[in-house]
Amino acid sequence: MRKPIAVIGLILTVQGVSGAIDHLAVQPFFGPVLNFFNRQIIPRVDALTGYELFANLLLAAVGVVIMAAAHHRS
Repeated sequence: MRKPIAVIGLILTVQGVSGAIDHLAVQPFFGPVLNFFNRQIIPRVDALTGYELFANLLLAAVGVVIMAAAHHRS
């Protein structure tokens, strides 16, 4: 069970970093997949409007915490 949780953490981390890059510049690789949070979730949540960069970085940080927790739990 530890491995799938770590993979979810990795996906969240990659999406958060990719969304931050996409917000600052243009993400040329796998944009629709990697920037799902940035392009689909953030526009639909009014509280995140204006805080897109912070939301993406927070998503990446949550992903790192999940990966660390999955690794530590072994």
